[in-house]
Amino acid sequence: MKKVGNLGEQLTQRWLQLQNYELLEQNWRCRWGEIDLITWDKVTKAIAFVEVKTRSNRNWDEDGLSAIDSIKQQKIIQTASLYLAKHPQLAELPCRFDVALVGYRKLNEPVDRSSVNFQQINQLNLGQPVEIDRYQLVLINYLQSAFDLSS
Repeated sequence: MKKVGNLGEQLTQRWLQLQNYELLEQNWRCRWGEIDLITWDKVTKAIAFVEVKTRSNRNWDEDGLSAIDSIKQQKIIQTASLYLAKHPQLAELPCRFDVALVGYRKLNEPVDRSSVNFQQINQLNLGQPVEIDRYQLVLINYLQSAFDLSS
């Protein structure tokens, strides 16, 4: 469900903005794969390559965490390496690989689209549900440095 995945990425992006991150890229693609969000963490002064997994309540893979196996990690690392090669001004900065786990459930009644916009959210905590369109989304967990080059 691409739409739900996009909503999960938007929710994560807004949470990161509220945590003092700056979005550099969204859905950056190359021959090895895609990185959902590439951000600048203004607090730690590091580039964060963020993989977002959006799952329904009854999922089989620990809210998406087990889907980020060693093969997926290597693809993300290769993709991040190519991104840094194309942006040499960022190559010397500290980098890390973060994972955002987003849960969702479909609502019976649609939410009035005009009333909810991610950019209008001024406070967002882990575990806080947000209703948009026909979904309730929640950022379940954000794992900083979820894996590294040695994974």
